[in-house]
Amino acid sequence: MLFGVELVPWPGEPDSMVVALETGDRVHFLDWRPALAVADAPGLPLLLVHGLAQTAWAWASIARRLAPRVPLIAVDLRGHGLSDAPRSGYELDSLAYDVLTVATAAGWGEDADGPSVVVAGHGLGAMVGAAMASLRPGSVAGLAMIDAGWERMADSTGLDAAEYQRTIGDPPEVLASMDAYLADRRDFDPPSFDPDQERAARAAVDEKHAGHVAATTRPHAMRGAVEAMWSYDPVALAGLAQPLLVAIAESGTADDETARERNLALDDLLRLRASRGQPDARVVRFAGAGHNLMRYRPADLATALLELLERAATSGRTLDGPR
Repeated sequence: MLFGVELVPWPGEPDSMVVALETGDRVHFLDWRPALAVADAPGLPLLLVHGLAQTAWAWASIARRLAPRVPLIAVDLRGHGLSDAPRSGYELDSLAYDVLTVATAAGWGEDADGPSVVVAGHGLGAMVGAAMASLRPGSVAGLAMIDAGWERMADSTGLDAAEYQRTIGDPPEVLASMDAYLADRRDFDPPSFDPDQERAARAAVDEKHAGHVAATTRPHAMRGAVEAMWSYDPVALAGLAQPLLVAIAESGTADDETARERNLALDDLLRLRASRGQPDARVVRFAGAGHNLMRYRPADLATALLELLERAATSGRTLDGPR
């Protein structure tokens, strides 16, 4: 049992790795397995998938806490971070197959005759994880939905994909310099802006010769990823037999209309899962926390992921069948 053990962050650096797809496009990931030091770790590996316009470094605060005990990697989705940005292939199934290819390269999943994985996805990454579990149920032993994945984006935002894309992005004064950009990210919550958060912020932008910064996620990749998010149907989760963790950031008040609608959507999904005989999802609520739970509640989220790993390892959903 790992619970009750203090999750001391590993101070080392992950290996930076690249996998080539059949198309020749390359997908980058951070391999945190060199930190593994505990013999009685859960029997399943963990695969971390970031959100829209982020990179694998968004998971560093979680990876440092779990890597000494769990074999894990964090991937850059296509069009993000150091992965290639082809003109097409941003549908959820395509993104899911990219990540499954990374898992295979790591020796995990049914295509590698290896252990099935637990997938933790944040935002867009939660939807990619759900697609992975649907496409390769024998490769995905558990799924963590980090503040996303149980509601339709059109319902939660009140916008269509094109309208939403016009609302995101930073103003010119934030992008005027790296210092301005980092100061903006720091001001979200100064106490949590540690070196890993600065690393994650820097990884999401390129610094130009003129001194300003621009997002590393190319416009066509951003457009494709947003369209994929709007195509996502959470009803797919009702058919998944894998153990689920739903981690909810609750920054609003009890009478917040958006929070109320999100909770109603989750209730509908859980009832639908129950009607289909699927196991209960573990719902963990993080009061007073923003969307980026990896930054604001890393220790608590890491503990919740450890519990999911243990549930998945004992659920019998492995390639060898029921235990």
